[in-house]
Amino acid sequence: MTQTFGDRLRGIHAATIVPMMPDFGIDEAQLAVHLASVASTPGINGLLVNGHAGENFVLSLAEKRRVVELARAHVPNGCLIVSGVNHESSLEAAREAAALEQAGADGLLVFPPNSWALGHADGCVIEHHRRIRDATTSPLMLYAAPVGAGAMAYAPPLLEQLIADRRFVAIKEGSWEVATYEQNLRLVHKLRPEFVVLGSGDEHLLTSYLVGSAGSQVSLACVVPELVVSLWTAAEAGDWERARAAHEKLYPLAVAIYRDAPGGRATVRLKACLKLLGRLACDAARPPQPPATANELRALEQALRIAGAL
Repeated sequence: MTQTFGDRLRGIHAATIVPMMPDFGIDEAQLAVHLASVASTPGINGLLVNGHAGENFVLSLAEKRRVVELARAHVPNGCLIVSGVNHESSLEAAREAAALEQAGADGLLVFPPNSWALGHADGCVIEHHRRIRDATTSPLMLYAAPVGAGAMAYAPPLLEQLIADRRFVAIKEGSWEVATYEQNLRLVHKLRPEFVVLGSGDEHLLTSYLVGSAGSQVSLACVVPELVVSLWTAAEAGDWERARAAHEKLYPLAVAIYRDAPGGRATVRLKACLKLLGRLACDAARPPQPPATANELRALEQALRIAGAL
């Protein structure tokens, strides 16, 4: 029986980074190796490219398209490729979505524009998603932003309107707060039981899996894919002792990458981890992000040792 897009979303999907050269141009050779290596890890069912970890807010459309093309060319057959769509303009977001679909993405994840954090009318959100829907034919995913991201996080009445559109079949639930995650999960499944909910708060994957989840799209899986897979497989089997053991190894790394102040440093820290592990020659991230500090590097190295990666 042919699997649906929703079926293929189940399990662990790695949100990948984009290696840069010292002049901040994309290192295509390193990118191809990164994509192929992560996607070839047993238990990794797909990739999320052009996500936040992939610096989608500072890449041009041509660069985002090239990321999808390289993923399509270098990942194993059967690996699901979802591309993020992120633009402040709804018209440009629609053009971007169509181009990424044409480049080979199996599905598209619609990120809320950053300006929405300051406030927006619900009609703006609906219109933005409608423009992308009408420009494409691929399965579409919603993104639930962290509760700390201001008005970017969709309130239940707005989420209900969004999931009423049948072109949207899944949500990357990144509320980053357990109570909101469960609230959204219950709302979605009450209205559309088949709708795929991916628990994607890297710090509380274990909790998400206990409450209920079809899997995750997470950037932790581009650094320690085997460990994230082991957490998922243990949880799916109901082996909570083994899942807790994997969580204990993952948690310090999640904190060092995502929680430790200052905020907004995840991509820099992910790249620093990959360089510490010898998988990346240059850990440059595009400005305005400065390189990892000595304190960040110490915390990341210690966390990688706890995770068993170093």
